[in-house]
Amino acid sequence: MTANLFTPYQLNETLTLQNRILMAPLTRCMADNDLVPTQQMADYYARRAQAGLIISEAVIIRPDGQGYPNTPGLFTPEQIKGWRVVTDAVHQQGGKIFAQLWHTGRVAHPHFFGGDSGEGDVLSASDVAIEGSVPRMRELTYQTPTPASIAQINQLIADYAQAAANAIDAGFDGVEIHGANGYLIDQFLHYDSNRRQDEYGQTPENMSRFALEVVDAITSRIGADRTALRLSPGAYFNMQVDARDRDVFDYLLDQLASRKLAFLHVGIFDDAMQFEHLGGRASDYMRKQYPHTLVGVGSFSAQTGSEAIANNRFDLLAIGRPFIANPDYVEKVQSGAELVEYSETMLAELV
Repeated sequence: MTANLFTPYQLNETLTLQNRILMAPLTRCMADNDLVPTQQMADYYARRAQAGLIISEAVIIRPDGQGYPNTPGLFTPEQIKGWRVVTDAVHQQGGKIFAQLWHTGRVAHPHFFGGDSGEGDVLSASDVAIEGSVPRMRELTYQTPTPASIAQINQLIADYAQAAANAIDAGFDGVEIHGANGYLIDQFLHYDSNRRQDEYGQTPENMSRFALEVVDAITSRIGADRTALRLSPGAYFNMQVDARDRDVFDYLLDQLASRKLAFLHVGIFDDAMQFEHLGGRASDYMRKQYPHTLVGVGSFSAQTGSEAIANNRFDLLAIGRPFIANPDYVEKVQSGAELVEYSETMLAELV
């Protein structure tokens, strides 16, 4: 029933995956206080190296991108060295791993980067705040962000590119740009969060500009063959739906089609969700709009994911929480062994 998951898949002339099962990015908040990956993290990823590709937990590109405690960075020599231990461990087990590059935008909090004063600008596309507080640190409520200036946008683009270069220095096989799930790049792509009046707002071309400039800066630095992108055309997390968003993603996906990226990855927690302005599921919308390799994700089992691939809904299947519960997920699925059921209690430690 799942045989198609275990055939090799050639992303491009540079990268061939040993199977079609990807380990989805899973934020675990297990870096040390300097945001350096630990030996425990290296062991955790190495145990899951049977995946065709591991996409790392989201990795912040610079200090003001941090919105959660103990999320790893990729902007200091110590962090790069720490990630090298992780990538070496994965490669020793025959696996491949991409770094997911992250800036949380208006989800950031100056507690993490403002020094003793806990002050500093939280950057976003516009000055539109989200409600609520930081997970695991409920005393920290979200702040109204500062719209990034043109100079700040240019610096962000440069910092994304530098983080990608740092990832290659750290031994990653490539990077996935986190352009989804309500974080910084996604904040430029939706009318709810982007209310700019300049060349980065108002029209699909302008609202797509930042995402495309980040993509182009990274591909110029490390190659399109080692660059992937995650997108959320359906607003569902820290974002309100606006039917006009469809026009933005129609334009963006058309532009991406000519850039020969390693893959696009659907940003969704549950792919059963329906979006009226997209005509149904986000994955089906992206498949219609984008002709190249697409990664599906969102509450699939191996069986339902295999069926979706057989029906040409996407090419590769990303699995999240079941990989937390089952480090040997690939082996178990292939042999038909029973899977351990995921529980939130498993988040307390890396196993």
